[in-house]
Amino acid sequence: MTLNNKQRAYLSGLAAKMQPIFQVGKSDVTPEIVDAIDEALEKRELIKISVLKNCMDTPANVADTLAGRTKSNVIRVIGRKIVLYRPAKKPVIELPK
Repeated sequence: MTLNNKQRAYLSGLAAKMQPIFQVGKSDVTPEIVDAIDEALEKRELIKISVLKNCMDTPANVADTLAGRTKSNVIRVIGRKIVLYRPAKKPVIELPK
């Protein structure tokens, strides 16, 4: 799914109030964390992830890897925080046109 700038800005605004629900650390991106993020995206659609300082990869690389493996969109990467979005089968978040 391709998102336009207006939709990204809207999702980014929603994510600003959220707390990270996952942390990626020294073990980097494992199959277990990918599965957990995949489940969270199905339930919540929009999630925030924190990349710890002891992670070997950059937050941008972690975001790209997670987005590819979960078939989601990277909304933003600011500092060590990543925001991912994937619409659920029954979407809860209504995106602007």
